[in-house]
Amino acid sequence: MSLFGRGTWPEARRIAELLRAETVGGVLLLVAALAGLAWANSPWGDSYRSLSALHVGPLTLAEWAADGLLAIFFFVAGLELKREFVAGDLRDPRRAALPVVAAVGGMIAPAVIFTVINLNSGALAGWATPTATDIAFALAVLAVIGTHLPAALRTFLLTLAVVDDLLAITIIAIFYTSSLHLLPLLLALLPLAGFGLLVQRGVHRWWLLLPPAAVTWFLVHESGIHATVAGVLLAFTVPVHRDGMAEHFERRIRPLSSGFAVPVFAFFAAGVSVAAAGGLGASLRDSVTIGMIVGLVAGKTIGITGATWLVQRFTRASLDPGLSWWDVLGLSLLGGIGFTVSLLIGELAYGSGTVRDGHAKIGILLGSLISALLATIVLRLRDRHYRLIAVEESHDADEDGIPDVYQR
Repeated sequence: MSLFGRGTWPEARRIAELLRAETVGGVLLLVAALAGLAWANSPWGDSYRSLSALHVGPLTLAEWAADGLLAIFFFVAGLELKREFVAGDLRDPRRAALPVVAAVGGMIAPAVIFTVINLNSGALAGWATPTATDIAFALAVLAVIGTHLPAALRTFLLTLAVVDDLLAITIIAIFYTSSLHLLPLLLALLPLAGFGLLVQRGVHRWWLLLPPAAVTWFLVHESGIHATVAGVLLAFTVPVHRDGMAEHFERRIRPLSSGFAVPVFAFFAAGVSVAAAGGLGASLRDSVTIGMIVGLVAGKTIGITGATWLVQRFTRASLDPGLSWWDVLGLSLLGGIGFTVSLLIGELAYGSGTVRDGHAKIGILLGSLISALLATIVLRLRDRHYRLIAVEESHDADEDGIPDVYQR
Protein backbone atom coordinates (compact mmCIF):
# COMPACT_ATOMS: atom_id res chain seq x y z
CA MET A 1 0.00 0.00 0.00
CA SER A 2 1.33 3.42 -0.85
CA LEU A 3 1.93 6.17 1.66
CA PHE A 4 -1.27 7.96 0.62
CA GLY A 5 -3.61 4.98 0.35
CA ARG A 6 -4.58 2.50 -2.34
CA GLY A 7 -6.28 5.06 -4.58
CA THR A 8 -3.30 7.38 -4.82
CA TRP A 9 -1.73 6.21 -8.08
CA PRO A 10 -4.97 6.04 -10.11
CA GLU A 11 -5.85 9.50 -8.80
CA ALA A 12 -2.38 10.80 -9.65
CA ARG A 13 -2.72 9.42 -13.19
CA ARG A 14 -6.11 11.13 -13.59
CA ILE A 15 -4.65 14.43 -12.40
CA ALA A 16 -1.69 14.02 -14.78
CA GLU A 17 -4.03 13.40 -17.72
CA LEU A 18 -6.01 16.48 -16.75
CA LEU A 19 -2.84 18.61 -16.63
CA ARG A 20 -1.87 17.47 -20.13
CA ALA A 21 -4.96 19.20 -21.49
CA GLU A 22 -4.10 22.55 -23.05
CA THR A 23 -7.16 24.27 -21.58
CA VAL A 24 -6.28 23.24 -18.02
CA GLY A 25 -2.68 24.42 -18.35
CA GLY A 26 -3.82 27.75 -19.78
CA VAL A 27 -6.37 28.27 -17.00
CA LEU A 28 -3.79 27.49 -14.28
CA LEU A 29 -1.36 29.91 -15.91
CA LEU A 30 -3.98 32.67 -15.98
CA VAL A 31 -5.16 32.03 -12.41
CA ALA A 32 -1.59 32.07 -11.07
CA ALA A 33 -0.77 35.31 -12.90
CA LEU A 34 -3.94 37.00 -11.65
CA ALA A 35 -3.21 35.80 -8.10
CA GLY A 36 0.30 37.28 -8.21
CA LEU A 37 -0.97 40.54 -9.71
CA ALA A 38 -3.79 40.82 -7.14
CA TRP A 39 -1.52 40.06 -4.17
CA ALA A 40 1.18 42.50 -5.34
CA ASN A 41 -1.42 45.30 -5.52
CA SER A 42 -3.27 44.43 -2.31
CA PRO A 43 -2.67 45.94 1.16
CA TRP A 44 -0.47 42.87 1.73
CA GLY A 45 1.77 43.63 -1.26
CA ASP A 46 4.86 43.90 0.96
CA SER A 47 4.45 40.27 2.02
CA TYR A 48 4.31 39.26 -1.66
CA ARG A 49 7.55 41.10 -2.38
CA SER A 50 9.15 39.58 0.73
CA LEU A 51 8.14 36.12 -0.46
CA SER A 52 9.60 36.79 -3.93
CA ALA A 53 12.87 38.00 -2.39
CA LEU A 54 13.14 35.11 0.09
CA HIS A 55 16.49 33.36 -0.42
CA VAL A 56 16.52 29.58 -0.67
CA GLY A 57 20.14 28.62 -1.12
CA PRO A 58 21.90 30.82 -3.69
CA LEU A 59 18.72 32.19 -5.33
CA THR A 60 15.50 33.91 -4.32
CA LEU A 61 12.17 32.17 -4.83
CA ALA A 62 11.46 34.39 -7.83
CA GLU A 63 14.87 33.50 -9.32
CA TRP A 64 14.29 29.80 -8.72
CA ALA A 65 10.99 30.14 -10.59
CA ALA A 66 12.59 31.93 -13.56
CA ASP A 67 15.89 30.04 -13.73
CA GLY A 68 14.96 26.66 -12.29
CA LEU A 69 11.29 25.84 -12.81
CA LEU A 70 11.14 27.47 -16.23
CA ALA A 71 13.95 25.13 -17.34
CA ILE A 72 11.35 22.35 -17.02
CA PHE A 73 9.07 24.26 -19.40
CA PHE A 74 11.92 24.69 -21.88
CA PHE A 75 12.80 20.99 -21.58
CA VAL A 76 9.27 20.11 -22.70
CA ALA A 77 9.48 22.76 -25.44
CA GLY A 78 12.81 21.29 -26.54
CA LEU A 79 11.31 17.81 -26.76
CA GLU A 80 8.51 19.18 -28.91
CA LEU A 81 11.00 21.06 -31.08
CA LYS A 82 13.12 17.98 -31.72
CA ARG A 83 10.08 15.82 -32.42
CA GLU A 84 8.82 18.34 -34.98
CA PHE A 85 12.22 18.56 -36.70
CA VAL A 86 12.79 14.79 -36.77
CA ALA A 87 9.31 13.35 -37.32
CA GLY A 88 6.85 16.25 -37.59
CA ASP A 89 5.89 19.02 -39.98
CA LEU A 90 9.28 20.75 -39.76
CA ARG A 91 10.91 17.69 -41.33
CA ASP A 92 9.44 18.56 -44.73
CA PRO A 93 10.76 21.96 -45.92
CA ARG A 94 7.78 22.47 -48.22
CA ARG A 95 5.22 21.98 -45.45
CA ALA A 96 7.28 23.88 -42.91
CA ALA A 97 8.04 26.91 -45.10
CA LEU A 98 4.82 28.81 -44.45
CA PRO A 99 4.64 28.57 -40.62
CA VAL A 100 8.43 28.97 -40.28
CA VAL A 101 8.50 32.22 -42.26
CA ALA A 102 5.30 33.32 -40.48
CA ALA A 103 7.08 32.81 -37.14
CA VAL A 104 10.07 34.85 -38.32
CA GLY A 105 7.80 37.63 -39.57
CA GLY A 106 5.89 37.47 -36.30
CA MET A 107 9.11 38.17 -34.41
CA ILE A 108 10.62 40.82 -36.71
CA ALA A 109 7.57 43.11 -36.90
CA PRO A 110 7.03 43.45 -33.10
CA ALA A 111 10.75 44.07 -32.58
CA VAL A 112 10.77 46.79 -35.25
CA ILE A 113 7.61 48.44 -33.87
CA PHE A 114 8.93 48.42 -30.30
CA THR A 115 12.28 49.83 -31.46
CA VAL A 116 10.67 52.65 -33.43
CA ILE A 117 8.42 53.62 -30.50
CA ASN A 118 11.38 53.57 -28.07
CA LEU A 119 14.12 55.10 -30.23
CA ASN A 120 14.61 58.06 -27.87
CA SER A 121 13.59 56.42 -24.61
CA GLY A 122 16.82 54.65 -23.69
CA ALA A 123 14.80 51.45 -23.25
CA LEU A 124 15.86 49.56 -26.37
CA ALA A 125 17.18 46.65 -24.30
CA GLY A 126 13.64 45.26 -24.32
CA TRP A 127 13.34 45.08 -28.12
CA ALA A 128 12.85 41.29 -28.06
CA THR A 129 10.23 41.27 -25.31
CA PRO A 130 7.12 41.47 -27.54
CA THR A 131 8.48 38.94 -30.04
CA ALA A 132 7.54 35.76 -28.14
CA THR A 133 4.30 33.77 -28.39
CA ASP A 134 3.10 31.81 -25.36
CA ILE A 135 2.40 28.40 -26.90
CA ALA A 136 0.50 27.04 -23.86
CA PHE A 137 -1.75 30.06 -23.50
CA ALA A 138 -2.42 30.42 -27.26
CA LEU A 139 -3.29 26.74 -27.69
CA ALA A 140 -5.50 26.87 -24.58
CA VAL A 141 -7.49 29.79 -26.01
CA LEU A 142 -7.79 27.97 -29.35
CA ALA A 143 -8.97 24.79 -27.62
CA VAL A 144 -11.66 26.67 -25.69
CA ILE A 145 -13.12 28.65 -28.60
CA GLY A 146 -12.47 26.34 -31.55
CA THR A 147 -14.71 23.28 -31.39
CA HIS A 148 -15.26 23.24 -35.17
CA LEU A 149 -12.16 25.03 -36.48
CA PRO A 150 -10.07 23.08 -39.02
CA ALA A 151 -7.34 20.84 -37.62
CA ALA A 152 -4.96 22.57 -40.05
CA LEU A 153 -5.33 25.78 -38.03
CA ARG A 154 -4.04 24.15 -34.85
CA THR A 155 -1.19 22.49 -36.78
CA PHE A 156 -0.20 25.86 -38.27
CA LEU A 157 -0.28 27.53 -34.84
CA LEU A 158 1.65 24.70 -33.17
CA THR A 159 4.37 24.72 -35.83
CA LEU A 160 4.60 28.50 -35.72
CA ALA A 161 4.82 28.50 -31.91
CA VAL A 162 7.49 25.78 -31.90
CA VAL A 163 9.68 27.83 -34.28
CA ASP A 164 8.90 30.92 -32.20
CA ASP A 165 10.18 29.09 -29.10
CA LEU A 166 13.40 28.11 -30.89
CA LEU A 167 14.02 31.70 -31.99
CA ALA A 168 13.22 33.01 -28.50
CA ILE A 169 15.68 30.56 -26.94
CA THR A 170 18.34 31.68 -29.42
CA ILE A 171 17.66 35.35 -28.64
CA ILE A 172 17.94 34.73 -24.89
CA ALA A 173 21.22 32.82 -25.32
CA ILE A 174 22.83 35.40 -27.63
CA PHE A 175 21.45 38.81 -26.63
CA TYR A 176 20.65 38.39 -22.93
CA THR A 177 23.85 36.79 -21.72
CA SER A 178 25.56 39.55 -19.75
CA SER A 179 28.90 37.80 -19.25
CA LEU A 180 30.06 34.46 -20.59
CA HIS A 181 32.33 32.18 -18.55
CA LEU A 182 33.71 29.51 -20.84
CA LEU A 183 35.00 27.05 -18.22
CA PRO A 184 31.59 26.23 -16.64
CA LEU A 185 30.07 26.10 -20.11
CA LEU A 186 32.67 23.61 -21.32
CA LEU A 187 32.34 21.57 -18.13
CA ALA A 188 28.56 21.43 -18.70
CA LEU A 189 29.24 19.30 -21.78
CA LEU A 190 30.34 16.39 -19.54
CA PRO A 191 27.08 15.86 -17.56
CA LEU A 192 25.13 16.75 -20.72
CA ALA A 193 26.93 13.94 -22.55
CA GLY A 194 26.26 11.63 -19.60
CA PHE A 195 22.55 12.42 -19.69
CA GLY A 196 22.52 11.89 -23.45
CA LEU A 197 24.29 8.53 -23.12
CA LEU A 198 21.75 7.35 -20.57
CA VAL A 199 18.69 8.31 -22.62
CA GLN A 200 20.25 6.89 -25.80
CA ARG A 201 20.54 3.59 -23.94
CA GLY A 202 16.86 3.75 -23.02
CA VAL A 203 17.22 4.66 -19.34
CA HIS A 204 13.94 6.02 -17.90
CA ARG A 205 14.63 6.08 -14.15
CA TRP A 206 14.52 9.62 -12.79
CA TRP A 207 17.03 8.95 -10.00
CA LEU A 208 19.67 8.15 -12.65
CA LEU A 209 18.78 11.02 -15.00
CA LEU A 210 18.23 13.81 -12.48
CA PRO A 211 21.85 14.14 -11.20
CA PRO A 212 23.50 14.81 -14.61
CA ALA A 213 20.56 17.05 -15.58
CA ALA A 214 20.90 19.09 -12.37
CA VAL A 215 24.68 19.44 -12.80
CA THR A 216 24.19 20.55 -16.42
CA TRP A 217 21.66 23.16 -15.28
CA PHE A 218 24.01 24.43 -12.55
CA LEU A 219 27.03 24.76 -14.86
CA VAL A 220 25.02 26.51 -17.59
CA HIS A 221 23.69 28.89 -14.92
CA GLU A 222 27.24 29.59 -13.72
CA SER A 223 28.44 30.20 -17.28
CA GLY A 224 26.28 33.33 -17.55
CA ILE A 225 23.89 31.89 -20.15
CA HIS A 226 20.31 31.82 -18.90
CA ALA A 227 19.79 28.47 -17.20
CA THR A 228 16.60 27.70 -19.14
CA VAL A 229 18.83 26.98 -22.17
CA ALA A 230 20.03 23.89 -20.27
CA GLY A 231 16.50 22.48 -20.51
CA VAL A 232 16.58 22.73 -24.30
CA LEU A 233 20.08 21.21 -24.55
CA LEU A 234 19.04 18.25 -22.40
CA ALA A 235 15.88 17.75 -24.48
CA PHE A 236 17.87 17.69 -27.72
CA THR A 237 19.80 14.63 -26.49
CA VAL A 238 16.60 12.56 -26.13
CA PRO A 239 16.01 10.23 -29.12
CA VAL A 240 12.71 10.59 -30.95
CA HIS A 241 12.34 7.26 -32.75
CA ARG A 242 13.91 4.85 -30.27
CA ASP A 243 11.11 3.40 -28.10
CA GLY A 244 9.29 6.72 -28.26
CA MET A 245 11.63 8.22 -25.66
CA ALA A 246 10.84 11.85 -26.49
CA GLU A 247 7.10 11.20 -26.35
CA HIS A 248 7.52 9.27 -23.09
CA PHE A 249 9.39 12.13 -21.40
CA GLU A 250 6.99 14.71 -22.78
CA ARG A 251 3.97 12.85 -21.37
CA ARG A 252 5.64 12.41 -17.99
CA ILE A 253 7.00 15.94 -17.56
CA ARG A 254 4.31 18.05 -19.24
CA PRO A 255 1.95 17.80 -16.19
CA LEU A 256 4.79 19.06 -13.97
CA SER A 257 5.49 21.88 -16.40
CA SER A 258 1.90 23.04 -17.03
CA GLY A 259 0.57 22.22 -13.57
CA PHE A 260 3.39 23.61 -11.43
CA ALA A 261 6.47 25.10 -13.09
CA VAL A 262 4.81 27.60 -15.45
CA PRO A 263 2.04 28.72 -13.03
CA VAL A 264 4.59 29.33 -10.25
CA PHE A 265 6.75 31.36 -12.63
CA ALA A 266 3.67 33.33 -13.75
CA PHE A 267 2.74 33.95 -10.11
CA PHE A 268 6.07 35.60 -9.38
CA ALA A 269 6.63 37.22 -12.79
CA ALA A 270 3.19 38.84 -13.19
CA GLY A 271 3.09 40.32 -9.69
CA VAL A 272 3.94 43.87 -10.67
CA SER A 273 2.87 46.67 -8.32
CA VAL A 274 1.01 49.25 -10.40
CA ALA A 275 1.61 51.88 -7.69
CA ALA A 276 5.36 51.17 -7.63
CA ALA A 277 5.38 51.54 -11.42
CA GLY A 278 3.95 55.06 -11.05
CA GLY A 279 0.29 54.15 -11.42
CA LEU A 280 -1.65 52.81 -14.39
CA GLY A 281 -1.91 56.22 -16.04
CA ALA A 282 1.85 56.79 -15.93
CA SER A 283 2.48 53.26 -17.17
CA LEU A 284 0.16 53.69 -20.15
CA ARG A 285 1.95 56.90 -21.10
CA ASP A 286 5.37 55.27 -21.00
CA SER A 287 6.87 54.26 -24.37
CA VAL A 288 7.89 50.84 -23.01
CA THR A 289 4.28 49.95 -22.14
CA ILE A 290 3.02 51.35 -25.46
CA GLY A 291 5.72 49.47 -27.37
CA MET A 292 4.76 46.19 -25.69
CA ILE A 293 1.04 46.58 -26.40
CA VAL A 294 1.42 47.73 -30.01
CA GLY A 295 4.19 45.20 -30.65
CA LEU A 296 2.13 42.25 -29.42
CA VAL A 297 -1.25 43.25 -30.87
CA ALA A 298 -0.33 44.97 -34.16
CA GLY A 299 3.20 43.65 -34.65
CA LYS A 300 2.32 39.98 -34.38
CA THR A 301 -0.75 40.40 -36.58
CA ILE A 302 1.12 42.30 -39.29
CA GLY A 303 4.21 40.09 -39.11
CA ILE A 304 2.48 36.69 -39.21
CA THR A 305 -0.21 37.59 -41.75
CA GLY A 306 2.16 39.62 -43.94
CA ALA A 307 4.90 36.98 -43.99
CA THR A 308 2.37 34.24 -44.79
CA TRP A 309 0.97 36.27 -47.70
CA LEU A 310 4.43 37.07 -49.08
CA VAL A 311 5.56 33.43 -48.99
CA GLN A 312 2.39 32.24 -50.73
CA ARG A 313 2.58 35.09 -53.26
CA PHE A 314 6.21 34.66 -54.31
CA THR A 315 6.98 30.96 -53.72
CA ARG A 316 5.33 27.62 -54.42
CA ALA A 317 4.26 27.27 -50.79
CA SER A 318 0.50 27.60 -50.35
CA LEU A 319 -1.98 27.92 -47.53
CA ASP A 320 -3.82 24.74 -46.55
CA PRO A 321 -6.96 24.45 -48.72
CA GLY A 322 -9.08 24.15 -45.59
CA LEU A 323 -7.99 27.56 -44.25
CA SER A 324 -9.02 31.07 -45.22
CA TRP A 325 -7.24 34.37 -44.65
CA TRP A 326 -9.73 35.13 -41.88
CA ASP A 327 -8.39 32.03 -40.11
CA VAL A 328 -4.83 33.30 -40.55
CA LEU A 329 -5.87 36.68 -39.10
CA GLY A 330 -7.32 34.97 -36.01
CA LEU A 331 -4.21 32.85 -35.65
CA SER A 332 -2.00 35.95 -35.98
CA LEU A 333 -3.92 37.64 -33.17
CA LEU A 334 -3.40 34.53 -31.03
CA GLY A 335 0.32 34.96 -31.67
CA GLY A 336 0.12 38.24 -29.75
CA ILE A 337 -0.34 36.34 -26.48
CA GLY A 338 3.24 36.83 -25.31
CA PHE A 339 2.97 36.05 -21.61
CA THR A 340 5.49 33.48 -20.25
CA VAL A 341 8.58 34.00 -22.44
CA SER A 342 7.87 37.73 -22.87
CA LEU A 343 7.78 38.18 -19.09
CA LEU A 344 11.09 36.32 -18.85
CA ILE A 345 12.79 38.42 -21.55
CA GLY A 346 11.42 41.61 -19.95
CA GLU A 347 13.06 40.69 -16.64
CA LEU A 348 16.33 39.90 -18.39
CA ALA A 349 16.23 43.19 -20.32
CA TYR A 350 15.34 45.60 -17.50
CA GLY A 351 16.09 43.74 -14.29
CA SER A 352 13.44 42.22 -12.06
CA GLY A 353 11.56 44.72 -9.91
CA THR A 354 12.67 47.89 -11.72
CA VAL A 355 10.18 50.56 -12.84
CA ARG A 356 10.79 49.73 -16.50
CA ASP A 357 10.31 46.03 -15.79
CA GLY A 358 6.98 46.97 -14.20
CA HIS A 359 5.96 48.98 -17.26
CA ALA A 360 7.03 46.13 -19.51
CA LYS A 361 4.96 43.63 -17.52
CA ILE A 362 1.89 45.86 -17.59
CA GLY A 363 2.31 46.21 -21.36
CA ILE A 364 2.74 42.45 -21.79
CA LEU A 365 -0.33 41.65 -19.68
CA LEU A 366 -2.51 44.22 -21.47
CA GLY A 367 -1.17 43.35 -24.93
CA SER A 368 -1.71 39.63 -24.34
CA LEU A 369 -5.24 40.27 -23.02
CA ILE A 370 -6.20 42.47 -25.98
CA SER A 371 -4.76 39.91 -28.43
CA ALA A 372 -6.66 37.07 -26.75
CA LEU A 373 -9.94 39.01 -26.82
CA LEU A 374 -9.59 40.02 -30.49
CA ALA A 375 -8.56 36.48 -31.47
CA THR A 376 -11.58 35.12 -29.59
CA ILE A 377 -13.94 37.41 -31.54
CA VAL A 378 -12.47 36.51 -34.95
CA LEU A 379 -12.12 32.78 -34.32
CA ARG A 380 -15.56 32.45 -32.70
CA LEU A 381 -17.05 33.88 -35.89
CA ARG A 382 -14.97 31.41 -37.92
CA ASP A 383 -15.99 28.56 -35.62
CA ARG A 384 -19.65 29.43 -36.18
CA HIS A 385 -19.00 29.45 -39.94
CA TYR A 386 -17.44 25.98 -39.88
CA ARG A 387 -20.16 24.66 -37.56
CA LEU A 388 -22.86 25.74 -40.05
CA ILE A 389 -20.94 24.03 -42.85
CA ALA A 390 -20.75 20.83 -40.78
CA VAL A 391 -24.51 20.96 -40.10
CA GLU A 392 -25.32 21.49 -43.79
CA GLU A 393 -22.99 18.66 -44.85
CA SER A 394 -24.57 16.36 -42.28
CA HIS A 395 -28.06 17.29 -43.50
CA ASP A 396 -27.13 16.63 -47.14
CA ALA A 397 -25.47 13.35 -46.19
CA ASP A 398 -28.68 12.26 -44.46
CA GLU A 399 -30.64 13.02 -47.64
CA ASP A 400 -28.51 11.31 -50.28
CA GLY A 401 -25.49 9.84 -48.48
CA ILE A 402 -23.07 12.09 -50.39
CA PRO A 403 -22.02 15.34 -48.62
CA ASP A 404 -21.68 18.37 -50.84
CA VAL A 405 -18.36 20.15 -51.13
CA TYR A 406 -18.47 23.73 -49.94
CA GLN A 407 -16.09 26.51 -50.62
CA ARG A 408 -14.76 27.69 -47.27
